[in-house]
Parts: sequence; C-alpha cells; structure tokens
Amino acid sequence: MTTSAPSSTPEAPADTTGHSPNRSMIIKVAIILASVLAIWFIPPPDGVDPRGMHMAAIFVGTILGLVLQPLPTAAVSLIGLAVAMITGTMDVGEDEALTGFASSAVWLIVAAFFIADGFLITGLGRRIALWFVTKLGKSSLGLAYGMAATDLLMAPATPSNTARAGGVVFPIVQSLAVVQGSTPETDESRRRLGAFLSMSTVQVNTITSAMFLTAMAGNPLAQQFAGEAGVEITWTNWALAAIVPGLVSLVVVPWVLSKVYPPTLKKTPDAPGQAREELKQLGKLTRPEAIMAATFVLLLLMWSVGGSLGINATATAFVGIGILLVTGVLNWKIMAANGGAWSTLIFFGVLVGMAGHLNTLGVITWIGDSVSGAVGGLPWVFAFAILAVVYFYVHYFFASNTAQIVAMYAVFLAAAIGVGTPPMIAALFLGFIGNLFGGLMHYSSGPAGVIFGSGYVKTPEWFRVGLIISVVTFVIWAVVGMGWMAVLGMW
Repeated sequence: MTTSAPSSTPEAPADTTGHSPNRSMIIKVAIILASVLAIWFIPPPDGVDPRGMHMAAIFVGTILGLVLQPLPTAAVSLIGLAVAMITGTMDVGEDEALTGFASSAVWLIVAAFFIADGFLITGLGRRIALWFVTKLGKSSLGLAYGMAATDLLMAPATPSNTARAGGVVFPIVQSLAVVQGSTPETDESRRRLGAFLSMSTVQVNTITSAMFLTAMAGNPLAQQFAGEAGVEITWTNWALAAIVPGLVSLVVVPWVLSKVYPPTLKKTPDAPGQAREELKQLGKLTRPEAIMAATFVLLLLMWSVGGSLGINATATAFVGIGILLVTGVLNWKIMAANGGAWSTLIFFGVLVGMAGHLNTLGVITWIGDSVSGAVGGLPWVFAFAILAVVYFYVHYFFASNTAQIVAMYAVFLAAAIGVGTPPMIAALFLGFIGNLFGGLMHYSSGPAGVIFGSGYVKTPEWFRVGLIISVVTFVIWAVVGMGWMAVLGMW
C-alpha cells in the first residue's frame, strides 16, 4: 500500500488553448496593466491620502498577478513591490516598503513550514494515518473518517494545508484506492473508491484548516489584520471558538459526501489488515518520530497557554525549530531547500506590507464604509449574514485562500464592525470562512489543485459537490458556530 507523495505545490496545468505561452502572458499582463491604470487615475476620496489610490492600483495589480500567474507567485510580489517603491507610493526610507518582512505573523507561517517538514521527513504523519486505517477502515466512510482524524491531529502544527493534504493524507488515499481497484483510468474505476476519498480529503482539509490559527498559512494574517482593527485574536480563543462547529463538520461532511457523491464500494474489510502489515514493516517508533511527536505536543501546550503567559506564538514556533535542529530531526540543508517556505516569506512579506499601507492611507476604511453603507439600515445579524455569504462565494474568483484574505479580509471586517456586528464574532467568523471556501472548485486552494491533478474528480462533479458541501459547512458554522460563540460569551 505504498505510493509516492505528490509535490506540495501543484504544477501549472498544460496550455490547451492553442495559444503560445508568449501570447498568453501578453494577454495576462495587458489585463493587469489596464486594471492598474484604471484605478491609478481615480481621484482620492475624502479621508484617503493622495497616494491611496496609487497604492490600491498596485495592490489590485499584484493580486491579479497572483490569480492570473504570468510569473511565479514570489516574482509577481517582488515586481509589485518594485513598482510601489519606484513610484514613491511606498517609501523605503520611512519603513513603509519593507515593513511586511518584520511581521511576526509572516515569520510564524515560515517557521511552521519547517515544523511541518518534520512530519514528512520522519514519517510520523504516515504512521498516524495508517494507525487510523487499522481502527476505522472497514468501510469507505470509515476510511474517510480515518483520514479526517489524521488531518485533524496534524493540523495545529502544519500551516501548509497543501503539504498536510497532499504530502501525508492523499498518498495514503491513493494507496487505499489502488489496492481496492480504483484508479482514474475509467469512470467506473475512479468512482469505486478513489473519487469519494479524494473529495473527502479536500473538504475535510478546509475544516481542519479553519479549526486552528496555525493550520493554514493565511490565518495568522487574518489575526494580524484583526489586531489592526482593534480585535485581539489568540491561538486559544480561535481554537475554542472553532472546536465545536469543526468537530460537527468533521462528522457531518464525510457522511453527506457519502450520500451526494457515493463510492460504489461500500465495504473495505481488507484495508485494516493491509495497514497493520505496513505498520509492522515500519517497525517501532523511531527516535526522530518520537522527538517530532514530543515537540508537537510541546508546541500545542505553549500555543494554548502562551497568551496568558505572555509567550508570543511566533517565538513558540522558533522554539520548536530549535529543538528539531538540535536533535538532528531537521538540518539547515533541509530548511534551505524548502522553496515553499522562502517563497511564502517573499509573497506574504510584500502583501502584508501593502495591505498595512492601504490601511494607513485610509483606503481600507473608505472601502469598508462603502460596503457597510450598502447593507446599512439592516439589523446587524442580517447585514453580517449578507457580508459573510458574499465573502464566501466571491472566492470563485480567487485561486488562493491567502490571496483573498489579504485582499478582502480587512475590508469585510471593517464593514461588518461598521454595521454593528460584535467585533470578535466578525473577526473569527470571517477568519473561519477564509478556510472553508477552499473546496469550492478545483482551483480554490492548494490541496484542491493537487487532488484534482490526480484525475479522480472531474470538473462538473467538483462544481456540483463543492457547492453542496459549501452550503452544508456554511450552515454548520453559522448556526452551530455562532451559537457556540454565544455560549462562550463572545456576543
């Protein structure tokens, strides 16, 4: 039951349009430039700094570049930063242009990428997944729950949801599917088991990502933007608010999937035995695995109580890295080769700096006031419901959770607070949504891209099933989640 793990970064799809790559790039660049120029020459509204619309133009152009991808993500970000600096929109000397690289939220994400390497390098993640298969794997639904439990256990210390789903969970799913005679070759074969488990992997990953501040790279950015709006989110209050709707979703979503997108193979009596055999081949827990497990538990404890002890979450993450380096679980060669972490540093550092500068120049406040004005006059519950639904489904136009969080979280948070929504409710619920929309389409998140590339799920199926599950998860988090937050006294 072995297979090679897919890359944590999906390769770009082949060009099937018949256009040359140069022509495609020219079209993308033209769209970006046209958008930038259209915003650049808008006169600044009252209350917005004269540089504000220029910053908005460059920011929108950078986000479009991340969506259209004429160049890799980090390259697009650096070009946007260069334009902001050379035009004087962001002043280097005044600590405007490079301020995002000093963000503790950005470094928390980078640090946690290296911690996630520990699960992959030591094989601890795979061992955990196989153990759950031995306990829950006698049916297709049981296998889905086993993979969900694996994802949930790893989520608090794995902010790369792509690495978690694509590097640990999905290779096990592929192995289980192939052993049961389910491959992407024919519709009959893929629907036997692989399609169901693949879709379950993606949808479950959106839920586990929403449950912990450190479970998806964009969450610490939402925390930072909330802090700039005067709302203090901690690791503990995020996890506490998310635990009940999260667990309910993890029970309900695989079951709903088994009804709306059922596998033709219902029983898998051989799977637990196959998993036990592979665990026997792995042998006893190795020293690196034991160190990784102990470090993981320590990180959870420090993140849980760190707020009350004055220990910063980023400092905790670096303590974890230090332990893994000293014990030899990680080394600098491994860390230096983690292109995803360093690309994330560039990408997030630039965008966080731009978003913060937009706020300083008054652009975020102006847009937030405009959006809240559109739903003004309604009771805050109804106004916030409209804002939340729009924020969720506008993700059809984004190819990244993080890109939307950077582009829109602060705006919608300001609008929600403006219509009277309790600030903590608005900040947390929008933070949760920033993860839950990751399964809408095959391009909606990194894990979706990896799993779509396997061929198990077809585009029309994804559109239908992704929409159904999005409604289910939104309702659970809105009804159960808001009710639970009321019990906690958050509103």
